[in-house]
Amino acid sequence: MPFSFNTPASLLADIASKAKAQRLSAKLTRSTLALKSGVAEANIKRFETTGQISFHSLLKIAFALDCMAEFERLFNEK
Repeated sequence: MPFSFNTPASLLADIASKAKAQRLSAKLTRSTLALKSGVAEANIKRFETTGQISFHSLLKIAFALDCMAEFERLFNEK
């Protein structure tokens, strides 16, 4: 298993950046993503700028952006 220097904070920032890139590539505004995901626009903005979000809201955003497969692999048996 390769060693990683990712900290929880750096991983959150990376995930937030990738989620924002997905949103922009789908040509969605924050308000449109909010309507599509059921997550408040203010929470999406906070997530994209700070990386802070509840896991439930993160899953809702991932679902709206068609990115659930990544979560399905999380904590798979090794």
